[in-house]
Amino acid sequence: MKEEVILGIDPGSRATGYGVISRIGNRLRYIDTGVIRPDRKLNFPGRLDRLYNGVREVIGRHQPAVSGVETIFQSVNVRSALILGHARGAAMLAAIHGGLEVFEYSPSEIKQAVAGYGRADKSQVQHMVCILLNLTFRPAADAADALAVAICHANSSGMNTIISSGAASRSSGPVSGGPLKYQKKPAGGRSR
Repeated sequence: MKEEVILGIDPGSRATGYGVISRIGNRLRYIDTGVIRPDRKLNFPGRLDRLYNGVREVIGRHQPAVSGVETIFQSVNVRSALILGHARGAAMLAAIHGGLEVFEYSPSEIKQAVAGYGRADKSQVQHMVCILLNLTFRPAADAADALAVAICHANSSGMNTIISSGAASRSSGPVSGGPLKYQKKPAGGRSR
């Protein structure tokens, strides 16, 4: 069986977690994790640039095949949601420019895939990430969340293959509850 390297991203403008795992069949293997923390003295565009370049560095170091990114949760604070949206955009663009397919997963999908409960708290997710990847250390919360995104993708990729194969393209709209997928267009390509 072929090894698939997966990059999980938990975006944020002040701290963006990343987690890299591999999957061979149904076995998961930990590769790397960390947090990209742009200098707080940078202006907002500078932090986004650091985030973009940090994700590109991780991609260059580990050569993942795909990336999973957490979607925005519903927020009462519009300003916070907009800032998070910019950070997600920078991270997703870095992955797409790195040649990766990008899949999005909701927080409840990620928690369900890792902890078996869509409303699990951060400590439960962290604990299950350690168990599922046989870690001997407890990663930082943002890093653990990113590893959870990667695990979610690994557990969902069979469904992603089915969706990509055209089973979903026969419907008139997006597949309910399925991951959203983005790909870099070929040069000169047009979107439909």
